[in-house]
Amino acid sequence: DILKMGYNVYLTGAAGSGKTYLLNRYIQFLKDRGVGVGITASTGIAATHMGGRTIHSWSGIGIKESLAPADVRSLRKNSKLRKRIEKTSVLIIDEVSMLRARQLDMIDKICKEFRNNHLSFGGLQIILCGDFFQLPPVKKGGEEVSFVNKSKAWQEMGIRICYLDEQHRQGDGKFLQLLNNIRKNEVDEDDIAALMERMNNPLAKNIVLTKLYTHNADVDAINDFELKKIPQKAKKYEMYSMGKPFLIEALKKSCLAPENLVLKKGAVVMFVKNNFEKGYVNGTLGMIADFDEDSCPIVKTNSGKIILATPESWIVEENGNAEARISQIPLRLAWAITVHKSQGMSLDAAQIDLSKSFEYGMGYVALSRVRSLDGIKLLGINEVALRVNPEITEIDSEFMRMSEEAESELGQIEFLEINKKQKEFFKLIMPPEIDFEIGDKEYFKRAERIEREPTHQKTKKLIAQKMPLEKIAVERGLVKDTVIGHIEKLLKEGEKIDIDYLKPAQDDFEKIKIAFKSSEDGRLRSVYELLGEKYSYEILRLARVWLNAS
Repeated sequence: DILKMGYNVYLTGAAGSGKTYLLNRYIQFLKDRGVGVGITASTGIAATHMGGRTIHSWSGIGIKESLAPADVRSLRKNSKLRKRIEKTSVLIIDEVSMLRARQLDMIDKICKEFRNNHLSFGGLQIILCGDFFQLPPVKKGGEEVSFVNKSKAWQEMGIRICYLDEQHRQGDGKFLQLLNNIRKNEVDEDDIAALMERMNNPLAKNIVLTKLYTHNADVDAINDFELKKIPQKAKKYEMYSMGKPFLIEALKKSCLAPENLVLKKGAVVMFVKNNFEKGYVNGTLGMIADFDEDSCPIVKTNSGKIILATPESWIVEENGNAEARISQIPLRLAWAITVHKSQGMSLDAAQIDLSKSFEYGMGYVALSRVRSLDGIKLLGINEVALRVNPEITEIDSEFMRMSEEAESELGQIEFLEINKKQKEFFKLIMPPEIDFEIGDKEYFKRAERIEREPTHQKTKKLIAQKMPLEKIAVERGLVKDTVIGHIEKLLKEGEKIDIDYLKPAQDDFEKIKIAFKSSEDGRLRSVYELLGEKYSYEILRLARVWLNAS
């Protein structure tokens, strides 16, 4: 609803919360109504996943670090750039966490200049998507990383936060809590113990593991080594390309399919493109079972499905025209891949080496690719692996608060009023001959109020059943910390809920109460350390619920 009302939105949430799914739904909604949409991302890999281009290419900023007046005058001479920006009504930027503040300000300036409009981004609707806990912007020299939320453009755009808190990848409550603790920089002994149990832990023999490493050299060496071990004849596939040379090179760099692909029967492979009709997505794993009469590989996926892998195309489009195209078998060797290239994937099982981690978020990205803790075999881990930027932890808490405010505000608006605002927005950006309600007739015919039940109210129903905290988390597809947050919100709203069954034992509660009063800053980590790390963060959070209520 909030996207269709024309607001500028930052769509965020933990890995596996459905950000990309929701983004693609909105993109299709726009395309169905003839709305000019700029589909971009901060990285080529993320852009190709959506059939878009990098924001650097779309906006014309390229590798520039600043925009002088002469740069703007030069860009104004680019008729294709001007036409592209003028025809766009909605600009989408995925993986925005990897953009620097300065770059977002440059994009804002370009949009204002080319659209002759002083409004934020020249009046475009801006949809940003990403997760600041994942890999950060690339540092330039000794420059400190400045995230996009520090930019002037961010401050001026009146952005609404949409924080997705349900989980669609991991269903393991213990694993969800571990990942959430990494996000909060509150990894405890239980989390470390859970990871140590996965150290060199053998998985079932019939499971094909994806190996995740932090460095390209390790990945290439493992894949080459494993391929050479197979005593079969190799099949070679060369990438086909057509279009503008600079766009072709950009596609090649961002595409996960190699320019020269070498396969053998028995090779472990991974699909690197989505094709729902054929039954594979980016990240689907399997093994080369055979080759057909045209030498196309036949893949047996880990789920047992047989798929004929035929060439797919990656395209850069502009105003409906293909400006560049590359075609290749959508596979790559997958005994090993880099943590960086694993972003956006969902894996059943992985062998992970974090012993050479060198950047905030690497451990979180690698671990959160896997659906369950049981699917992880950990080879090594260093001190950097589980660290996240402390600044991001604070920013994320603010995003959660802003998202709750936006949800509360939306929940107070009648359905007909929401529908009216949506129609008004789309009337401005949609061709007049297209019906806004196309494909949604039944939805828009409903005159009655649609009751959108807030997520914390769903939790309330389970609390009324005296359901244990862990079971509520599993039932809702949430982490326990989010459930506790729902309890805090219910109490803040004055809801009468019986949570006495969740209260820590009285002796423990009294000790925790004293520790909170003795703590200088009242932070959970401080209390955790004051109590000699005896109580889990979950117990401390629960105790804090009663302390705040009293």
